[in-house]
Amino acid sequence: MTQTQERLLLLVEDDDAFARTLRRSFERRGYRVLHASSAEEVAQLLQTERPHYAVMDLKLAGHASGLSCVQLLHAQNPEALIVVLTGYASIATAVEAIKLGACHYLAKPSNTDDIEAAFSRVEGTIDVDLTAATTSIKTLEWEKIHETLAETGFNISETARRLGMHRRTLARKLEKQHVR
Repeated sequence: MTQTQERLLLLVEDDDAFARTLRRSFERRGYRVLHASSAEEVAQLLQTERPHYAVMDLKLAGHASGLSCVQLLHAQNPEALIVVLTGYASIATAVEAIKLGACHYLAKPSNTDDIEAAFSRVEGTIDVDLTAATTSIKTLEWEKIHETLAETGFNISETARRLGMHRRTLARKLEKQHVR
């Protein structure tokens, strides 16, 4: 593997301003950055490129899931170090991201330092603080909603049906969590 290939990073982010900021920051650190904003663009890039690093937004435009991008890259290059970023972390999506091949899962806002540190922390650690606090009902509800959203490919109508709630009720709950 050449030095250029070793520092090739795939950035999957549909927020252009955030993508531009991350891209510049990684380029200053010596990475060559490829940018995609959809699973289709990722699939197209992977036909000619083999990135060793990736930063993927969990929720992409049009209710698309970044988890499909994790799966695509991991299938092409199981050695790739993939970090998933999300503005609304949940246990369900963290578990799925890791199962699909991500090495780390970070909540936004995360910066380049956080992401590079995650690339180097591929192995798990037993030194994580265990909290004695129980999970709140609101957190459990949000995790169940998000798990079902991920299962349905972020289809709000199908998620509402599976959860046995009205679509507008679910939309209001999502709006309160600032899910776009």
